[in-house]
Amino acid sequence: MGFTVIAPVGDDVKALFIGIKEFPTERVILITPPNRLKDAEQVRKKLEDFTIKTEIRKTEGNLMEDMFRIFGELCAIYPDNDLIVNVATGDRMSTCAALSAAFANGLKAIGVMDGKVMALPIMKLSYYKELSDKKLKILQKLSTNNFVSLKELCEKLNMSLSLLSYHISGNYQHQGLKELRLAEVKEQGKNLFVKLSEMGNLLLKGYITIKK
Repeated sequence: MGFTVIAPVGDDVKALFIGIKEFPTERVILITPPNRLKDAEQVRKKLEDFTIKTEIRKTEGNLMEDMFRIFGELCAIYPDNDLIVNVATGDRMSTCAALSAAFANGLKAIGVMDGKVMALPIMKLSYYKELSDKKLKILQKLSTNNFVSLKELCEKLNMSLSLLSYHISGNYQHQGLKELRLAEVKEQGKNLFVKLSEMGNLLLKGYITIKK
């Protein structure tokens, strides 16, 4: 049995084959924008010579959001330990998006430099596994556009103010949503307001996909 390699299609698809030499590969998932579809098809034909199964998944809108969505779909299908992300194949933006999605899902990631494969120093940590059900429920009630008061959020979640504050602000032992940069917080007088951060929004894109 080999790995399933996730690779964005970009400036250096040759790096995909360098990675395959180091890691026995059973399947390759190519993530490509519409304007790179022909490149992806060419790579698929080359991989057929190695009898490696290949799947092409297209991004359509916001690259970062689509990358998180696709990673969420793949993580729902394949065991984490079977997945490797080769970020060396993409362009600047797709590499950044793939690396962020790999980190959020706790996946192994590799790069290629001077023809050699290197493991990237990503912590084996998945936000999806680290966050409790209550924290995820809080995120799902937040908006990226508007701040909501903690009092209003308490009513929506049927949660006490002290428990909600704990999940948002954390304590000396456990990180809250604010410290994890999944929520933004502001104070107005004695009142505290919170909204979903961009990272929190991206996280939910993948989480919702996984839970389908």
